[in-house]
Amino acid sequence: MCGRYSLATDIEELANRFSFDGGGPPRQARFNIAPAQEVLTVTQGSSVNHARSMKWGLIPSWAEDSSIANHMINARAETIETKPMFRQAFERRRCLVLADGFYEWMKMGKSKIPMRVILKSGEPFAFAGLWETWKSPEGVPVHSCTIITTTPNAVMEPIHNRMPVILPRKDESLWLDTGQSNTSALKALLVPYSAAYMEAYAVSTLVNSPRIDIPNVIARTA
Repeated sequence: MCGRYSLATDIEELANRFSFDGGGPPRQARFNIAPAQEVLTVTQGSSVNHARSMKWGLIPSWAEDSSIANHMINARAETIETKPMFRQAFERRRCLVLADGFYEWMKMGKSKIPMRVILKSGEPFAFAGLWETWKSPEGVPVHSCTIITTTPNAVMEPIHNRMPVILPRKDESLWLDTGQSNTSALKALLVPYSAAYMEAYAVSTLVNSPRIDIPNVIARTA
């Protein structure tokens, strides 16, 4: 799964890299993003992409209440086109969830070592995501998203049996294309990112608490 990640990259750099309008929504550097928090996403626009803040944890439009989001932070690539809670979003509402690293906990005997996984280049990247709009009982629209996961590559295999889908830059526009109806072509994108371009390193147990969101969280301990 993917249950924690970071996005400390400057907003102007992100706007240039992911070609979205303006500077995007106001944001601060984040070192320990957790479920139920607001996250930065990119959706397709008519001429340029749009940066949008969304709640992490998908709430389908038909949901009776928002509590379902707690179980919808991830969607498995293998069943994404058949699960009722993800099927329509996969066909019509795809997004990029921006990040520059993510965390997973590696078992070492009776302990779990938090690991941060990044691109060797240090560049930001995009998770493949889905989004929905749900209306609260008061009629307030809530935009929410989920991150798609797949099987691990060679970097992730020693750490965990799942990893988030990171889209290669060349595939981001296809994923965002609202006119793309070939779900087979879209699903073909949901594969492990090349391990040759990734690395993982141990970080402090500070990351264990979502309340701690400081630069020390991403510091290497080994």
